Amino acid sequence: MHCKRIIRMPGIILFAFAAFLAAHSGATAQTVPASGVDAQTSTSAAIHAVMDAQVAAWNRGDVVAFMQGYKDSPDTTFVSDHVAKGYQNILARYRKAYTSKSQMGTLQFSELEVRPLCPQYASVTGRFHLARTAAAGGDAGGVFSLLFQRTPQGWRIILDHTSSGTAHAKGRS
Repeated sequence: MHCKRIIRMPGIILFAFAAFLAAHSGATAQTVPASGVDAQTSTSAAIHAVMDAQVAAWNRGDVVAFMQGYKDSPDTTFVSDHVAKGYQNILARYRKAYTSKSQMGTLQFSELEVRPLCPQYASVTGRFHLARTAAAGGDAGGVFSLLFQRTPQGWRIILDHTSSGTAHAKGRS
């Protein structure tokens, strides 16, 4: 299936398909020509840069700058304990959940795995950890899977599925 067909799929089906492709991409990784390896490295580096910028923005308490990692689109989707659809709705969710820098805490991403799916899309899985004081809600953490799309502005998140809970945060730096 080509990427043009992928973008026509509904969000959940798209994410399931992206996860399937990511899980089965390892079998062909050894046969990727050198130029493909360079493209994978370039994609991974570009996505890591977006996520590093998100961490820096979060840790200075700047939710608006953090959101620059997401595609500004009514189709951008965030899935957690509920589904938020649309960039503005996701921004509103973050602003409501994190009203102060102390509630935001200090963010770290770990165990990041970037898997290019095609030239326009890549999946990312990993863990997050928020270090916070007890008064600000205590430490929190969890796992996430992201679907990135290459846009004229660079790589942007179009689908974010985050599961959180303090049990996930234990034992991580």
